[in-house]
Amino acid sequence: MTAYVYRTGSAATARYSAKKEAILDAATTILNRHGVKGMTLADVAAEVGLITTSVTYYYRRKEDLAAACFMRGINTFSGLAAAAAAVPGARARLSRFLELFFDLAGRIRLKAAPAIVAFSEMRALREPLRTEVGDAFNNLFRNIRGFFDDPEFAGLDRRDITARTHLLLEQAFWTVTWLRRYDVEDYPRLRDRMFDILSGGLAVGARPWAPPTLPPPAEARGEDISRETFLVAATRLINRKGYRGASVEDISAALNVTKGSFYHHNDAKDDLVAECFERTFSVMRDIQLAARDLQADQWTRLAAASTALVEFQLSDQGPLLRASAMTALPAELRQETVERYNRVSDRFAGMISDGIAEGSIRPVDPLVAAHMLSSMLNAAASLGVWSPGIAPEEAAAQFARPLLLGVFSR
Repeated sequence: MTAYVYRTGSAATARYSAKKEAILDAATTILNRHGVKGMTLADVAAEVGLITTSVTYYYRRKEDLAAACFMRGINTFSGLAAAAAAVPGARARLSRFLELFFDLAGRIRLKAAPAIVAFSEMRALREPLRTEVGDAFNNLFRNIRGFFDDPEFAGLDRRDITARTHLLLEQAFWTVTWLRRYDVEDYPRLRDRMFDILSGGLAVGARPWAPPTLPPPAEARGEDISRETFLVAATRLINRKGYRGASVEDISAALNVTKGSFYHHNDAKDDLVAECFERTFSVMRDIQLAARDLQADQWTRLAAASTALVEFQLSDQGPLLRASAMTALPAELRQETVERYNRVSDRFAGMISDGIAEGSIRPVDPLVAAHMLSSMLNAAASLGVWSPGIAPEEAAAQFARPLLLGVFSR
């Protein structure tokens, strides 16, 4: 291949950079819709009006392009983190980070800034790119964890700080999804509501963290052990490799069955994913309804539901299927799945609204609080990555408690 050398600041350099950014923009859109396994260089080329060989001039392989998208997103968040870290005081750093993030989200919505790739797909990369991108993400995580290097958090151990860092980052990542329901003009208010919830929690006054125990959901009681085992294995594999990264062969191998046996029990992988989501929604609904039946105030019910769901995520029956898998579903399944997910979130919003009315929950925005609660529960599936060996009964105190009592609670 002929090597071209461009002088800095030349017109050729500007054209090269502009085309490269356009390729990254197109690839990010496709990655967020179809994942690493579903993206092709031909699709990216068509999106920017090029032929496939022209894209390979910039990125030789699909994996190289996907890794570049992840690195661009990591660099963007690293810039936000560095700017926020320059502000003295933990609360001020958190406020500044959210201010910068919502400003970025507004510019993305107005097409004035490139979209951010969904980081959940990083695990679908092959080595050595997965390690390279993972190391960059770990550096970002450490930078965000530095927000909590403050006397206000004296007494918290390393795992507590790590869990709160994971909580904060996942709130930002998931916010990109639910912000679509709002106009850009609403973003400043949403930012303030989000900061209020993160800093002050949901409870009115000082509350002890002693959520009551709920009965296990029907899916964890073993009525159909063989099918339950199948769905748990499939859910774990899809969460780890992504919807398209988890092939029928992978799922069959994880269950020690043949590919033919898989199709004997499932018409297609889409049907299996839909059933995994059905199981996820059933578990969440069972726990929500069990919490609603408690003879307690709404904050205690929320704490009980959150604890039960976080513990389920890290139990032998867990995890629940991550919401990111919805984006890769066929359109006819995706719409129904999104509606089911929204019903779970709306049920939380109703509990929060009732708690505000009765006086056990602070006057927060119920919808924003429900989105944040759903994000926390979704992110609990990967808590073990950041806190290896954490027991399910410890996880809720480290992960759910900071949201319900505030990240500054000790």
